[in-house]
Amino acid sequence: MKRMIITLLLTALLIGTLAAQGAPEAQAPAEEVTGGSVNAYTTLEEPLAAALFDMFEKETGIKVNFVRMSGGETVARLEAEASNPQVSIWVGGVGLDHITAKTKGLTTPYVSRYASKTPAQYRDPENYWIGLYVGPLTIVSNLDRVAELGLEVPRSWADLIKPEYKGLVRMANPNSSGTAYNVLTTMRYVTGSEDAMMEYMKKLDKNMDQYTKSGSAPGKSVGIGEIPIALGYAHDQVKLKDAGANIEIVAPAEGTGFELASMSMVKGGADAVNAKKLYDWILSSPDAQKKFTEWYVVLVADGAVKHPQALSIDQIKTVDQDFLWDGDKVNKTRLLDRWSNEIGQYR
Repeated sequence: MKRMIITLLLTALLIGTLAAQGAPEAQAPAEEVTGGSVNAYTTLEEPLAAALFDMFEKETGIKVNFVRMSGGETVARLEAEASNPQVSIWVGGVGLDHITAKTKGLTTPYVSRYASKTPAQYRDPENYWIGLYVGPLTIVSNLDRVAELGLEVPRSWADLIKPEYKGLVRMANPNSSGTAYNVLTTMRYVTGSEDAMMEYMKKLDKNMDQYTKSGSAPGKSVGIGEIPIALGYAHDQVKLKDAGANIEIVAPAEGTGFELASMSMVKGGADAVNAKKLYDWILSSPDAQKKFTEWYVVLVADGAVKHPQALSIDQIKTVDQDFLWDGDKVNKTRLLDRWSNEIGQYR
């Protein structure tokens, strides 16, 4: 009897142990668990970013806590936070700023399984950044204001420095805006040298009413007639025109530069797993791609859809840009220092 009782007790104990060990098998594997959050910086227009990240959260359960800043501001913030990164991913922004972030050691490589959809010329060979869309620099003019002032619509870089446009042109500050820095690099190609670029920018400065923090802000001011003429990217301006603004968009006759809006993983980011899920989703989701096209940008991924009113690079004359030279931290610092010392400090 005693032996039987001991046997029954041992059997019960063994069954209980096996049941306890088997309990976790009823739970979902860790890799299938959704939810959580990821912190991000974005240089997309805020309504576009909010719409994209909301779609991502609804699909994955992962909330995106984002802050919208211009490209130059983002690089400065990442540099200030390098020892304690506050975000794990940077979505959007002129590709030159992403190259600068790479050369400053602020970002980290990531090979997405969807990266192959993006042609090699639109992604970093070491996988630090990947291009999302392209957009040319263009001149936008409010036709009502231009007619009211008895002026012609400027159609070239040379037109923009004519004295009749004094105080009537607006662009962003190159120190805070990747769009405006792209103006500097473009003029280096158009004029042939850094010195000639600075001479042109000094002449252009005489016609500037102010420099904004954001690259898209000047175009918005033209759209409402606050200022007659501005420089910016075509997709931002096409959106204004489609919304009813009486504006004309012109690619400068001498040739123009263009952005390659990109995406990067932040070095040392705490939410790397969820950041990679967001990165992959942006590259692969048809819904995400469709949302981008609603903002008139031209996506670079193979097979991506295109808005019929979007202005493609192949429709205009462009300069032969060297993205790596333009985005290199040494070259960029030198150009920005010259602009600040010779122009910016006097504004």
